[in-house]
Amino acid sequence: MARKRRKVCNSGIGGQAVLEGVMMKNKDMYAVSVRKPDGEIDVETAEYHGLLHGSKLTKLPFLRGVFAFFDSLILGMRTLNYSASFYEETDEAETKTDKAMKKVFGDKTEKVYSGITLVLSLVVAVALFIVFPYYLSTLLEKYVRQTSLLTIFEGIIRLAIFLAYIAAITAMKDIKRLYMYHGAEHKCINCIEHGHRLNVHNVKLSSRFHKRCGTSFLLFVMVISIIVFLFITAENPVLKVGLRILLLPVIAGLSYECIRLAGKSDNIFLTILSAPGVALQRLTTKEPDEEMIEVAIKSVEAVFDWREFLKENFDVDKSDSEEDNEQN
Repeated sequence: MARKRRKVCNSGIGGQAVLEGVMMKNKDMYAVSVRKPDGEIDVETAEYHGLLHGSKLTKLPFLRGVFAFFDSLILGMRTLNYSASFYEETDEAETKTDKAMKKVFGDKTEKVYSGITLVLSLVVAVALFIVFPYYLSTLLEKYVRQTSLLTIFEGIIRLAIFLAYIAAITAMKDIKRLYMYHGAEHKCINCIEHGHRLNVHNVKLSSRFHKRCGTSFLLFVMVISIIVFLFITAENPVLKVGLRILLLPVIAGLSYECIRLAGKSDNIFLTILSAPGVALQRLTTKEPDEEMIEVAIKSVEAVFDWREFLKENFDVDKSDSEEDNEQN
């Protein structure tokens, strides 16, 4: 039976794929569901209040995007480490470094390791996507006199590196499974935001592409950075790179507002603006199997009352009983 077209209603929930699982977040609550090696699904729920919790700064347009960006990195690292803990080798010998770290930091050792990993990841990202593209663009100075044109070439190089990086890691087996869980996450959110009951049958029929995806956010960052960097007029190369790094929070804030607006509207202009990011999701999401969908559903149900959401926004308790019958 063909589905009737309905309105789309933003649920406000979001998430990410983790190792053999899915994390879903709704306001201050998040849940991580992981398919364990024995086949059982582990569901962990907790609260995450984020940086400067309760501060009015986190509510201000543009500034809120900066805090949301860092919160997503912190929570993402935390939940990824949690999911990986189910697949760690238990017989690995403790290194001298591990012993020293535990002696100094005690129970906070894992958090310290996560912090170090996060900082190193940011340093590598800055080097790869800011410093390296700028350096390559300087090689064109002999042929291109206009600073603005050089900045555009720099942005094109940055975008090419980003797309090459995405394409390269897609070939990895573990990343492919991660992208399948990414697809399951999107399909669950799309399912309820389009007014359908959250079950395996309906999720399978839903789209794996979503406007509020982190992939789309990163693409917005790449494009907006070209525009913002055009306003840098410094001549000193070190100062140029330094200003690019300092402006990253501004770019993140602008990108967040764009993707937030796109996720709340079906406006044709915003749809066109979101199209490249949605197209890129063909690489970063894959069609999940039914077991992956089951894991994603567990995460949604742990933090979000989708039945009440559908009742309030779509009146499904009166009009959609045929979907349950269709599944059965």
